[in-house]
Amino acid sequence: MENTRVTTPPLTNTLWLMASIVLIALNLRPSMAAIGPLLSSIREEIPLTFGIASLLTMLPVTSMGLAMFFGLRIAQRLGEHRTIALSLLLIGLATMSRLYLDSAAELILSAVLAGLGIAMIQALMPVLIKSRFSSNVSLFMGLYVTSIMGGAAIAASFSPLLLSVTNSWRTGLAFWGVLAVLALLFWFGQRATIVDASHSAAGPRESFAKKPRAWTLGIFFGLGTASYTCVLAWFAPYYVEKGWSDQQAGLLLGLLTAMEVLSGLLTPAIANRSRDRRWVLATLLLLIIGGFCGLILSPEYLSLLWPCLLGLGIGGLFPMSLIVSLDHLDNPRRAGGLTAFVQGIGYLIAGLSPLLAGVIRDRLGSFEWAWWSLAGVMAVMLLMVPRFNPKHYARDLP
Repeated sequence: MENTRVTTPPLTNTLWLMASIVLIALNLRPSMAAIGPLLSSIREEIPLTFGIASLLTMLPVTSMGLAMFFGLRIAQRLGEHRTIALSLLLIGLATMSRLYLDSAAELILSAVLAGLGIAMIQALMPVLIKSRFSSNVSLFMGLYVTSIMGGAAIAASFSPLLLSVTNSWRTGLAFWGVLAVLALLFWFGQRATIVDASHSAAGPRESFAKKPRAWTLGIFFGLGTASYTCVLAWFAPYYVEKGWSDQQAGLLLGLLTAMEVLSGLLTPAIANRSRDRRWVLATLLLLIIGGFCGLILSPEYLSLLWPCLLGLGIGGLFPMSLIVSLDHLDNPRRAGGLTAFVQGIGYLIAGLSPLLAGVIRDRLGSFEWAWWSLAGVMAVMLLMVPRFNPKHYARDLP
């Protein structure tokens, strides 16, 4: 955001802003993460094939991708503070509406609306973090992304418990709207921490559509996020098919997402020691490949190891993909435009993975071929890693 005067807010305001970012990020996955552990109960009342059920994850992710391309423009008109507040309101209302839904179409519509709200926030947050915490972007991006995954872990672990207590999957889905209310209270409690710089960003926004490096970053982010969205959608149903209860499968998914949280915290801090992130990216991809192979070849034996490997790999890859994008540009406004483009392309790619896995399950009767496909995708990403040499960033993205 070029014409923005950045001031250093008091420590209290900085801490308040950090707490608000964490609470906001906690809202960005429960609407999707709660679906998988409750899917068998949902299908008892609402007839859903696995292909149709995949739309509950695919369409929000696709909406997130599409909304990335106009999210920053809306923020320019409304301002950061108001845009995030409206997005939280949309997420909260879409989530709470699930208490009264009776059809697949209504359930899918609530998922799409929540996805739009999520996308608006995800388009703005990298810009906000780059401009407010410019000296520690990796650390605060790690905190933000870790909180996203923390929201997924909480929803995956406790939604089956809510189902068992209330005997209602609708309550298990709708309860997470409470997080949006809490985040709104903190967000409106801001004092001097948010200066709406969006209005001062004059002139047309830079287009990255003709820059090959931006497309490379978008494809890399999309392929990595494809593993995240597919695991989020189908990991718990996979273990339910293996004979595990909804609550056991939900807790196992909770373990996976807890490992994502741990990796999301530690990996950016470790990677911050060097601007060359390639060895970190390669290690994370190898962890994911190992997790998928174990999930296929021995899902019951060492069943706690495979979600740990997947969680550590996926949890670190998600923030590192965004951090590598931010590394390319020093200007917060340009960096924000780049990450919006990268996420837009990436989420459009990632949105296809739950659908393809659901279709594979319907046709072949097993998710294992989906896991093999994702392991192959991670191997392709390993071939892309050497291209991210920081010495060439100025040349690759002038």
